[in-house]
Amino acid sequence: MLIKYIIVDLHALLEKKLKYRNLDTFSFKTISANKKTVKKNWVVVDAKDQTLGRLASKVAILLRGKHKPNYSPHVDCGDYVIVINSKNIKLTGKKWEQKKYIRYTGYPGGQRSLNANEQFEKNPDSIIEKAIKGMLPKNKLGANLFRNLHVYQDAEHKHVAQNPILIDLSKF
Repeated sequence: MLIKYIIVDLHALLEKKLKYRNLDTFSFKTISANKKTVKKNWVVVDAKDQTLGRLASKVAILLRGKHKPNYSPHVDCGDYVIVINSKNIKLTGKKWEQKKYIRYTGYPGGQRSLNANEQFEKNPDSIIEKAIKGMLPKNKLGANLFRNLHVYQDAEHKHVAQNPILIDLSKF
């Protein structure tokens, strides 16, 4: 009787081995994300009383897609990010006076600079945009990722139809 059970168990084991042998090899390959397989979401981030650098680094992660399990470094797999209340951003220390935004006109001696206060008065969105752009790759992929960022001074934005999800960055 013991022999009968052993034979039945061996028969069941052989059937399982044969079943695994017939699996196609595609199921064991690592799948890399591409343009067609990436699912992009719309996300809203509130910049009210957020520190500039900390906000920018978290938004750059969202734009890049590093928070997703199917992240691939060569593909735009990040989300569309809407930053609202950019006029309520915080800078720590003396950065409002000491931080410089430098540009070049293209002519000899044409280097111009503004401090953070002057840049903020000119365009509050540009401070956040420049901080985030500096944290993205410096190539074509980085340029494409930057196009997924939308910054607004107030709580109103024009992307309501996309049903964006509000994300609390303190829990991110």
